[in-house]
Amino acid sequence: MSVKAIKRRDPDSFLSEGPSDKLLDIVITLLVLLAVVVTAYPFLYVISVAFSDGGAVSRGEVVLLPKGFSLDAFKMVMNYNQLWTAYGNTAFYTVVGTVCNVIFTCLAAYPLSKKEFSLRRKLNFFVVFTMYFSGGLIPTYMVVTGLGLYNSRWAMILPVLISAYNVMICRSAMEAVPNDLYENASLEGANDFYMLTHIAVPLIKPTLAVLTLYYAVARYNDFFNGMLYLGDSSLQTLQMFLRRVLILSSTEILQQAGTSGVAAAAQNTLKIRYVCIVLAAVPIFLVTPFVQKYLVSGTMLGAVKG
Repeated sequence: MSVKAIKRRDPDSFLSEGPSDKLLDIVITLLVLLAVVVTAYPFLYVISVAFSDGGAVSRGEVVLLPKGFSLDAFKMVMNYNQLWTAYGNTAFYTVVGTVCNVIFTCLAAYPLSKKEFSLRRKLNFFVVFTMYFSGGLIPTYMVVTGLGLYNSRWAMILPVLISAYNVMICRSAMEAVPNDLYENASLEGANDFYMLTHIAVPLIKPTLAVLTLYYAVARYNDFFNGMLYLGDSSLQTLQMFLRRVLILSSTEILQQAGTSGVAAAAQNTLKIRYVCIVLAAVPIFLVTPFVQKYLVSGTMLGAVKG
């Protein structure tokens, strides 16, 4: 047998990279680097403007890195009382809302994952049906106001208590739990609530970590429900405060800070906007690294079964 024939039969030869494979690797690497630059540059630019000197910002000299160093805009924004009120409200909505979201998602997903549950197929259909069809904005608003939730903190929690998509992910993760564990626990006299809290939930922690992040980010960024149901400014969220600052050109903060002069106001207006964006994004940046390791494993675990 010739040497060429042996190479053709050698399985390891399929692993060797030819010129076309190397070219493909280079193209993929360049595309990934381009995606990283396109994604990271806006964040870097916002941070650079927030820490740069107001004169350099107004002259358009900030391109990548900060020009000069100034914390004047941070001091003005952090001395604005409404910012901390909005931060406190958002923290309450995010923490309490996320805890309620995860608890009720588990309670909804557990019976749907049990094959012996007689109504399993019908309830699965109704849950999936809500993913494609909803009652609409006006009926939802009428229900929320009719229940007396308008201008209430619960208006930001109860209408979005469960996500059908997240229930399906949690259900799929619970279906992957071996049924033998449930049977052994049942023989020992355990009820469904005990099996949910001591068997199902501990075994799907990666999936629950991902769902917690999904819910927390959604609650943290929610401003549309606040616009609909929160007329009282003392109950409004950080995102509503940020929207008001961006639309009203930061006039409230400048007036409270006592900024005088057209030039000073023009320099600080743009900086205040970017400072508010930075302060609003800080909590998410601090929390995400702690659950990042669960993102891939949790999402794939919940996607094993459909």
